[in-house]
Amino acid sequence: MPRVLLIEDDRSVRNGVALALRRQGHEVAAAETGEEGLRTLRSFRPDVVVLDLMLPGMPGLDVCRGMRALDQTLPILMATARGDDEDIVVGLEAGADDYVVKPVQARVLDARIRAVLRRVAASGAGAAIPKIDTYGDLTVDRAGLTVRLRGTPVPLAPSELRLLLTLSASPGRVFSRQQLLESVWEHSYHGDARLVDACVKRLRAKMGDSGYIQTVRGFGYRFAAR
Repeated sequence: MPRVLLIEDDRSVRNGVALALRRQGHEVAAAETGEEGLRTLRSFRPDVVVLDLMLPGMPGLDVCRGMRALDQTLPILMATARGDDEDIVVGLEAGADDYVVKPVQARVLDARIRAVLRRVAASGAGAAIPKIDTYGDLTVDRAGLTVRLRGTPVPLAPSELRLLLTLSASPGRVFSRQQLLESVWEHSYHGDARLVDACVKRLRAKMGDSGYIQTVRGFGYRFAAR
């Protein structure tokens, strides 16, 4: 069963969501505060975290950053009571892989959780086929799912890694935001381009001023191989 860590301060919401997820086949550990969530993370070792952005005490953004410091590969799904652009973008830039706006239907949350877990599983599915690509001072190990820049490991969250793998697999090709949403996040039709832009921003920050991820104004992004 997928192991889900749910961090939500509203008791009724927390209990209702936890019950619904258990009925849908998930093993759930629930925490009321960010501090409790970080402690539970160490003992429960979840496959995915559902994190409320608006928490008392330790804010959800700080919890997200703390989790990223502990584990770069852990999928984090941010839940926000407000759909404000600024809140969503800040949350994504803090390290969340995806988001849902509350109140969210249990089956929608279940679908998002299973989608992020499929993406993680798919990233490791090709591990039996060794392939290491080198682009100038950047090395992408597609089997080991590791990235090195000038010989130094670059720790990437799941969405960041899948974005880099997608772009670098076709150097020079321009991907629209919608194409990246469908490939990296499995969001079809009317996906949220903010997911792509925030993930690109995080990826660029981790890769310094290397210039591998280029913006093609009015179209999308491409990987510039050297």
